[in-house]
Amino acid sequence: MIYTVTFNPSLDYVVHMKTFTAGDINRAEQEMIYPGGKGINVSLVLGNLHIPSKMLGFIAGFTGREIERLAKANGGDTDFIVLDEGCSRINLKVSADDETAVNGMGPHIPEEKLQALLTQIDTLKAGDTLVLAGSISSDIPDDIYEQILKRLQGRGIRVVVDATGDLLKNVIKYKPFLIKPNNFELGELFSVDLHTDEEITVCAKQLQAMGARNVLVSLGGDGALLLGEDGQVYRRQSPNGTLVNSVGAGDSMVAGFLAGFEASKGDLNEALKMGISAGSASAFHEWLATEDDIKEVYAAL
Repeated sequence: MIYTVTFNPSLDYVVHMKTFTAGDINRAEQEMIYPGGKGINVSLVLGNLHIPSKMLGFIAGFTGREIERLAKANGGDTDFIVLDEGCSRINLKVSADDETAVNGMGPHIPEEKLQALLTQIDTLKAGDTLVLAGSISSDIPDDIYEQILKRLQGRGIRVVVDATGDLLKNVIKYKPFLIKPNNFELGELFSVDLHTDEEITVCAKQLQAMGARNVLVSLGGDGALLLGEDGQVYRRQSPNGTLVNSVGAGDSMVAGFLAGFEASKGDLNEALKMGISAGSASAFHEWLATEDDIKEVYAAL
């Protein structure tokens, strides 16, 4: 079973307009409301590919109830911890000349609720996969990812980490199965600007030397590069297409990678191909890619 954790899920309110003018009244021409959060996105795309997973994390208030309702309505299986106070955050996404986002803060998470999540994670079994994705709210210990990987060490559980900065860097020593920085995040870890595949590979190898088993570097419209635990470098370009919405594309890539890895019984090249197919398909559509969307992109690679 695959489990995903979203510490600070959101209700994403997405509006479209031709132009956005700061300091003035802007009227939406189209609007959608989605359940948001990187782990939630991973689970929903996995579900679209007929791979079961369970969403873990925290919800609160009327927005939290709507996040759970929408997740279930889109095929998700949830086991969220309900907070007694506050409301899950609302994130505003404005799609006009450019993409603009205003992300809410999220509710306070008491210590006893955090311990309840850790207790859930402790029930994972050998062969399970845990996906830790996204940022954490300010009142959660900044080493929470590290705490989780330490608890799971030696138990035969695959861990995927899609995070930035110290959240990512501090867990690498626990040998996560997969990490997925983008090229900018990878450069920030080493305080360098990365421009070529060779430069990206050098930094990816440093992360692998530190403990990461597979390093998947997303390159936006240029596809992705994978440094596999077999020592091989795999590289694929994205197919041609029109960017509609970049939100969730990276999460879709993680879901596609896991789906491809499972379907091919561990073929890293196939996992990368499925990852790029799912990530690109989501980027080419209003929201997360369906199975048919992904199959169409896959056929074009």
